Amino acid sequence: MSKIKILWADDEIDLLKPHILFLQSKGYEVVTASNGFDALETFEEQSFEIDAVFLDESMPGLSGLEVLQKIKTRNPAVPVVLITKNEAEHVMEEAIGSQISDYLIKPVHPNQLLLTLKKLIDNKRLISEKTAMDYQLEFRQIFMEITGGLDHREWVEAYRKIVNWELRVDANQAEVGDILSQQKEQANTEFSKFVSKNYLDWVDKKKEVGPVMSHSMMRKHILPHVNQTTPTILLLLDNLRYDQWKVIEPILNEQFRTESEGYFFSILPTATQYSRNAIFAGMMPADIERTFPDKWKNDIDEGGKNLYEDFFLGKQLESVFRKEIKWEYMKVTNVNHGKDLNDNILHFLNNDFTVIVYNFIDMLSHARTEMEVLKELAGDERAYRSLTRSWFLHSPLWSALQKLQGRDVQLFVTTDHGTIRVKSPSKVVGDRETTSNLRYKVGRNLQFEAKDVLTIKEPAAAGLPRPNVSSTFIFAKEDYFFLYPNNYNQFNNYYKNTFQHGGISLEEMICPVIKMRSK
Repeated sequence: MSKIKILWADDEIDLLKPHILFLQSKGYEVVTASNGFDALETFEEQSFEIDAVFLDESMPGLSGLEVLQKIKTRNPAVPVVLITKNEAEHVMEEAIGSQISDYLIKPVHPNQLLLTLKKLIDNKRLISEKTAMDYQLEFRQIFMEITGGLDHREWVEAYRKIVNWELRVDANQAEVGDILSQQKEQANTEFSKFVSKNYLDWVDKKKEVGPVMSHSMMRKHILPHVNQTTPTILLLLDNLRYDQWKVIEPILNEQFRTESEGYFFSILPTATQYSRNAIFAGMMPADIERTFPDKWKNDIDEGGKNLYEDFFLGKQLESVFRKEIKWEYMKVTNVNHGKDLNDNILHFLNNDFTVIVYNFIDMLSHARTEMEVLKELAGDERAYRSLTRSWFLHSPLWSALQKLQGRDVQLFVTTDHGTIRVKSPSKVVGDRETTSNLRYKVGRNLQFEAKDVLTIKEPAAAGLPRPNVSSTFIFAKEDYFFLYPNNYNQFNNYYKNTFQHGGISLEEMICPVIKMRSK
C-alpha cells in the first residue's frame, strides 16, 4: 500500500521540521511549500497523488484562503486543513464556506496533526474495519436466532437487525457484504418454513392468532388515531421494503418526528391486487369477492384489478366511525398526478383523513425488469436503496410534504408489500389460464417443484377466491422465481436478479407502518 501524501504549505515551513519528521515516522509522506504560489504549483503537478493539504492561513503573496479556493477548483474532494493564528469569526466563516475539512489554531502539537489525519483519511478505513469486526461478533447470535424457532414478533426483530447491518455495511463499505447476504438467504429459508407452517392459522377467523396482516392493518395501526382535531395523512408507497424505508426516513425526519415504528405481514399473494385491496377493504380477498362481487377481479379477468380502492376505503370507514369524517383518496401513478399532489397538498389539511397511494416504486421495480438502463442502476439491494433515496429526495412527493412545514399533521407511512431480488429459477407447467406472475401462480393441474413452494389447494382456507373449481395457488419461497420449460434459459437470463413480488420472503411480507408527527 502506498503512503498517504500530505502537502503542507507554510511560510515558516523550516520551523516545522520536527512536526514533519513526526508525521514521517508515522508512515506519512510530506511534501512542503513555503508560499502559496509554490503550493499551487506542487498541487498542480501532483494533485492525483496528494491525499490531504495543510495550509497556513496568513502566508504572504497568496493567502491560505486564496490557495484553498484554487485547490478546491482543481479538486473539490481533497481534504484541506487550515492552520491559523487568527481566531476571528469572519475568518472561520469564510474558511468553512470555502469547504475546509478542519482547522487548527497555532501553535499546533504533532498529535493534533496526527488526530486530524486519522479523522480525515483513516476514518473510513477504521470504521469499515470496526463494522466488519462488530458484525462478525454478532453473526453467531443472529444465526442462533434465525434457526431457533422464532415467533412472528421475533422474526420482525431479526429482520430489522439484518437490515440495520446492511445499512451499516453500505455506509462504511465494510467487506462483509457477501457473508451478510448469505445470512439473509439463510434467514429467508427459515422464514419460509415458518410462514408455510403457520399461515393458514393466521388467516383463520376463528383462531385470531399471529401478526397483524393486510386486512387488519388499518383497524389496528391507522384508524384509531384518526380524529377531527388533527389532519391525518396516510401515505402508502407501494412495494416499499423495510430497507428502502430506512433510507428515506432521515429525509422525512428533517420535517417529521418518528413517533413509532410498527409492522404488519402482507397476505399472500404479496401482490398489489390482493394485499392493497385487502388493506382498504379491511377484508380478505375471498370476503371482498363475496361482499362486492362486481368489484373484484381475479388474475385471469380482464381490466384493472385495483380500480375500487376508494370505494373499499369508504366502506371500511363507514363501518368503523359512528359519525361521519371528512376523508379523501388520491392515487399517484404518473408525473402529472405527482404535480397535482404538489399543487393540492395544503387542501388536504381540510380533511380529517387523507389517503395518498404513490405508485412510483412499483413502476420502478417493474420497469427495472424491462429496461436495461434500470438494470444497471439497480443491480443489487444496495443500488436499489440508493436509487430509492435519490428518487424520493427529488420527487414531487417530498416537495409536496415540505409544504406541510409548520402545520400540525399526523403522517403515517406504509406499503402494501415489498419485493425480493430473485436468483433461483423453479420450473412450472400450467395451462393457458395459469397466471404469469413470477412469484405466485394460480391455475389448474399445475406441475411444480414441491420443495420450492407453499401449495394452497383449498384457496378458501387462505382467504382467497377460487377462479375455477380446481384452482390451486402456489407461492415461491425464498428467492425462487417460476419459469416455464419453453425458452427456459432465455427467460432465466432475462429475469434473474430482478426484483419481484408475490411470494414468501422477509422482504415481501414484513411491511413497516410508521407514525410521524410534524416537528
